Amino acid sequence: MSAFLRLTQFIQKTFALWVVLFAGLAMLEPAAFVWLKPYITWMLGIIMFGMGMTMTVQDFRGVLQSPKAVLTGVVAQFLIMPALAYLLCKLFSLPAEIAVGVILVGCCPGGTASNVITYMAKGNTALSVACTSVSTLLAPVLTPAVFYLLASQWIEINALSMLTSILQVVLFPVLLGLVMRTVLKQKVERYIAVMPLISVIAIVAIVAAIIGGSKAQILESGLLILGVVILHNGLGYLLGFWAGQLLKLPYADSKAIAIEVGMQNSGLGVALAAVHFAASPLTAVPSAIFSLWHNISGPALATYWASKTDHPET
Repeated sequence: MSAFLRLTQFIQKTFALWVVLFAGLAMLEPAAFVWLKPYITWMLGIIMFGMGMTMTVQDFRGVLQSPKAVLTGVVAQFLIMPALAYLLCKLFSLPAEIAVGVILVGCCPGGTASNVITYMAKGNTALSVACTSVSTLLAPVLTPAVFYLLASQWIEINALSMLTSILQVVLFPVLLGLVMRTVLKQKVERYIAVMPLISVIAIVAIVAAIIGGSKAQILESGLLILGVVILHNGLGYLLGFWAGQLLKLPYADSKAIAIEVGMQNSGLGVALAAVHFAASPLTAVPSAIFSLWHNISGPALATYWASKTDHPET
């Protein structure tokens, strides 16, 4: 079992490499991965179930212990990233399909990888977990509402249908995982160690499926989307950090909020695009590329911050 755990830890640490590798393979051999597209929502549900199994009631007590920091993180998440997405779409006059995809990923809650990256960056991991938990629980209402507000000028949106989708693939699996962890306790501990590996495999498969199915569109618009995603992600980190500093939060808290804001649950964006905008394959591409990019930028930022821990002024 120890050998398996070491393998799991190795794959987690090299997560970005696997995403890049399989994204490249999907571009070379799309047919090898495109068959996975119908299973994207199921794979995301498994990821969310795993997230729920890693949660405890103690995680939510962190909300009561640091209400100002958690509120800052959650408000910044649903304010900064959607607003940045909208402004970038306007600034670059993006085509409707791409604009809708960029705003969609901007309206998603924080990604589960943010907790690991915050830990690597020597930030406040407990705060990151609390922010992810709260933003995920609020997502069924806030994601479709904010998305409808910002993106309805480009395309007709059924916010109620989107809410139902998020309940099915996010909230229910998370709550089910949390209940199982609470009720079964020690009995599920051995399975919790396996969940990060399953999540990595599922995220890599989701990204590969979308990239394989959108090869033609990526070759046509990929550089534009990548540029927008890099700006979106980088500005999210920066503004999230500034929000923490503006409210005079500790340095470790500001790092956690920056990472929480900058790293999105892009898998949810992919799943929602696949379900609700199937007629426009390009809409899912910003989420797929965001997933690819933030798993490169996140570890890079964490490495920088970890090396500067003793010098917070930098």
